[in-house]
Amino acid sequence: MDTHDAKKPLPRLTPDNRAFWEGCREHKILLPWCQYCDRPHWPPGPVCPYCFGDDLTWKQSSGRGVISSWVVVHKAWLPAFAADIPYNAVQVELEEGIRLTGNVVGASNKTLRVGLPVEVVFDDVTPEATLPRFKPR
Repeated sequence: MDTHDAKKPLPRLTPDNRAFWEGCREHKILLPWCQYCDRPHWPPGPVCPYCFGDDLTWKQSSGRGVISSWVVVHKAWLPAFAADIPYNAVQVELEEGIRLTGNVVGASNKTLRVGLPVEVVFDDVTPEATLPRFKPR
């Protein structure tokens, strides 16, 4: 197994990642998985943190998980959120074990808690969309 190929781009999972956002447009959460050990390729990088393989595939996630942490944000770090201040930013641990940062809709600060089951909400993907959105299940 060749673990280095200078011609191959390094994988990234960021808001500007084409595969991730194309999946969202089709109402899917796509995540990078290692072809060798069949685990989430996390953290994203040039090699799998488990087996050091460098071959990725994009698999559909359930989009369901639980809140592992959350915070109320009072400043518009991203211009798209300026109209929504304050908003709730959450870390969601998906059923596949990967954590995604997102925001929560349909829940007040009084109902948010660690361990709250949530599922992804698919809005139309626009240039203003910067984070996945989740709602309580």
